[in-house]
Amino acid sequence: MSDATMEKGDDSLNRMKTAESVFLPISRETFEKLYLSPKHPSVKGSLSKKLGNPTPICLMGFLLASTPNACMLIGWRGAGGNGSALVPAYIFFGGIIQLLGAIGEWIIGNTFACALFFTYGTFWLVQGGGLMPFFATGLNYSPTGNSFEGQKTPAYHATLGFYFISLGLLTCIYLICSLRTNICLFSALFLLIITFSLIAGSYFQLANGSIELAEKLQVAAGAFNFALCWPIWYIFLTQVLEAVDFPIHLPVGDLSIVIKGRSQRGGMTSAV
Repeated sequence: MSDATMEKGDDSLNRMKTAESVFLPISRETFEKLYLSPKHPSVKGSLSKKLGNPTPICLMGFLLASTPNACMLIGWRGAGGNGSALVPAYIFFGGIIQLLGAIGEWIIGNTFACALFFTYGTFWLVQGGGLMPFFATGLNYSPTGNSFEGQKTPAYHATLGFYFISLGLLTCIYLICSLRTNICLFSALFLLIITFSLIAGSYFQLANGSIELAEKLQVAAGAFNFALCWPIWYIFLTQVLEAVDFPIHLPVGDLSIVIKGRSQRGGMTSAV
């Protein structure tokens, strides 16, 4: 084989870098769409060019746990039972897949997305684990030592209410941070805060013995849960389309151009 032929072969091999051919140079808007994080100058992102994007995997896991959970809370077509039939979906889709994806986000340096998916991935594991007899979460609330009886006591419901309030407070912090990402994520987190608040209210009303009001709050929580899933479905669609370099570009409402980052403001000041 001649030197010219070898050089030609090497050149063709060098051009077959699929990840780089699609995403380099990657714009700030595209980066934020793909990774749900602002493109920070301190993160060079070399690993994100070599590894796959874990964000769609996390979103898929969240959606396949959250969407049927919303339908269960509303009670469509007789769904109910606190979601016991969804325990495997809570654990595997909602929990394990999101945690694996969160590790991927951590590896490529996306701290905000990593924190999001570790939080809500663990949430689904807790949600599923609480419904499993193995954990016996109601054991200490029952004088007879029956875990299922303990799960019906006012003390048990009130304790869960404070847990969901804490989740709502944590989501408030994420909501503030999401002002640097996009409208879809911001709206989903905003609706999630309302969902957690309504679920907390439902448990507090169960603790007070107001079963009818608790059921209404649960249905309202399911409605907001269902609503928050749609912007997440949309983000998931935009990301998988970007992953295959689809010719249609779907905007997600970039907010980082509205709220400038500290590094961006510093760059503007130094330029002046």
